[in-house]
Amino acid sequence: MLTRRIFLSGTAGLAGAGALASLGWRSSSARAGEGLPARPPGAIGVKHELTFTAAEREARLLGPSGPVSRVWTYTDQPFGVTRIRLGDSLRAQLVNTLPEHTSMHWHGVRVPNGQDGVQYLTQPPVNPGETFTYEFTPPDTGTFFFHPHCNETGQIGRGLAGILIVEGDEQEPSHADIVLANKDWRLAENGSWLPFHTNEGASRAGTFGTVRAVNGVQEFSRDVPAHGDVRLRILNLDSSRTIEVGVEGADAYVIATDGNPIDPFPLHSWKLGTAMRLDVLVRAPKAGRSFKVIDYFSAEPWTLATLKSVDSNLKQRPFRPKPLYASRVPRADLKTAERKTFAFSAATGASGFVQAMAQDDPLSKVMLDALCVQDATFWAINKASWPNAGHRNLPPPLAMLEAGKSYVFELMNATPHPHPIHLHGHMFEVLSASRSDLPRFLADTVLLHPKERIEIAFVAAPGDWMFHCHILEHLEAGMMGYVRVV
Repeated sequence: MLTRRIFLSGTAGLAGAGALASLGWRSSSARAGEGLPARPPGAIGVKHELTFTAAEREARLLGPSGPVSRVWTYTDQPFGVTRIRLGDSLRAQLVNTLPEHTSMHWHGVRVPNGQDGVQYLTQPPVNPGETFTYEFTPPDTGTFFFHPHCNETGQIGRGLAGILIVEGDEQEPSHADIVLANKDWRLAENGSWLPFHTNEGASRAGTFGTVRAVNGVQEFSRDVPAHGDVRLRILNLDSSRTIEVGVEGADAYVIATDGNPIDPFPLHSWKLGTAMRLDVLVRAPKAGRSFKVIDYFSAEPWTLATLKSVDSNLKQRPFRPKPLYASRVPRADLKTAERKTFAFSAATGASGFVQAMAQDDPLSKVMLDALCVQDATFWAINKASWPNAGHRNLPPPLAMLEAGKSYVFELMNATPHPHPIHLHGHMFEVLSASRSDLPRFLADTVLLHPKERIEIAFVAAPGDWMFHCHILEHLEAGMMGYVRVV
């Protein structure tokens, strides 16, 4: 167990291998995705022109015979799925009919900075009645999603999120491809919303929902072909809850983390903090039998989904999943990488650490918008908190980086709560973790356990990129900043 003194002493980090070993550091020498097959050249991509209308719609979240709830969604269905192929371009028009401004952040997609969808930082807010168009070509295959970046507790809390799948990573197509989007709802018995933010939750592990659901329903089930290979794309879109995913009743292999291919290995269980994803390949049992996807991190194991095998023309055969094609994410040069340390902690006099910026800087206008933050500040990164409505200026960047240069970030959790840490605009390699025994993997969000240290490595891309905890109340209560890459 690491002490608070060890965590807070020395901002230079622990670069020596001996120091890491003394802390019980666990690491694999194999690079993430090393040895995966190269992707063959693809066909010429097509351009998708889509419209997403952020609007209030009706849904029966408490069951088909239950009361109506007023959800906020981008499409007619909660968590609508958009599928494109690698090489395709996307022109997505956001139409805002909500009573407050919004945006679309493309979580996990390595977009140009101007398309990242963060109000004030990368674009103006999309006010009620306005539109904004995003245009980019996703450079990677994978399982991604999109959501707003102000009042996330309220907007995502009401369901404002969509899923983007970029296909083209399979050597051999699966027989079924199923999205499982985990998200709880904070509902009263009459279907009305309970408060999405509470100071008690914001200062601890978050405010949890009252109704557990997947894909907007409480008991999700689906038929799958007997003896078929079923690809499950599991997304944790909840505001607070960490889930620990496992499969019962069938063999299952992890094939991708946050959409990034990994050498397949048997799934025992895998923890997903908020905003994290896991792709799993499951060999369905014979007809008439079922398998279940379970969350073991609940007070009692909770079934995310039940999948029943139905007759098919597939025969029983050995299960040896073919790996997905290798990722093309740039890899950091660990020999030349510059190291930086970030401590995630409780706020202590956070307003005293806010430094003035030029008053004509467009970023400073965020101070006028209380929609993006909460009144109370509980959390900090390197002792600096994202300003709440009482602050008059934004903080400076948490770090200044150089485009094209390799970096290793050491993340330190000095709190008793987990923090899923997300870096916009990048996929990073998780090199090591002091309290986890995992292979190296690529991700855009990593779960930082209490009193844990984690190393991540990446090649910096130009722009201003948000860097924050993805428990939504935590980022709105101070555990958020940005890095500037020039």
